Amino acid sequence: MNVKKLIFLNILTIVILIGGGFLGYYFFTQTNNYVKTDNAKIDGQQMAVAAPAAGKLVSWNAEFGKKYRAGTKLGEVETQSPTGTGTIKVPVTLPQDGTIVEEKAVKNSMAAAGTPLAYAYDLNNLWVTANVDETKVEDLSVGEKVDIYVDAYPDTTLTGKVKKIGLATANVFSMLPSSNSTANYTKVTQVVPVTISINDQKSLDIVPGMNVSVRIHK
Repeated sequence: MNVKKLIFLNILTIVILIGGGFLGYYFFTQTNNYVKTDNAKIDGQQMAVAAPAAGKLVSWNAEFGKKYRAGTKLGEVETQSPTGTGTIKVPVTLPQDGTIVEEKAVKNSMAAAGTPLAYAYDLNNLWVTANVDETKVEDLSVGEKVDIYVDAYPDTTLTGKVKKIGLATANVFSMLPSSNSTANYTKVTQVVPVTISINDQKSLDIVPGMNVSVRIHK
């Protein structure tokens, strides 16, 4: 083996060792300093604007994308009076401040009491719901700093804090929760919902349901 080739191999070996060392150190620090998950989304309080009584929706003024104050009259349902001698108009109102994100109302149609006519969110009060593996929950604490990465804005990092750690797994609230009552049950790692505040939305147009990845500092 000539000298040049030997030198090249030695340099290559050193580069590989250094690179491997840096890579190993990176994964070590990531594992020991953070809890990560991409099973997360932007969340908020969904408000259903429901028909207050059974009757005909005689008026509807709500507009998609428009923000309304709590108690604002968005429409009226005409219903039979208690005496049965006439009709009364019952206002349809928004329970809290919010922006209309979906409309289902059809003017002059009949609506049963409690029927959702629209849905609204307070887009100024959003948070992240992150589903963390049950095996990692013991590493979490309320108040810990969180780095938030919204898929729709890959070049921007938001920050937040752990506000609440769920007291039950997400599966408990599923319509079809898993059960180990059969002989062919396969154990699956469960996830615990963790609520994370968003310190500053940085003027991003984030909306409920957007995919998110989080890095929670231990």
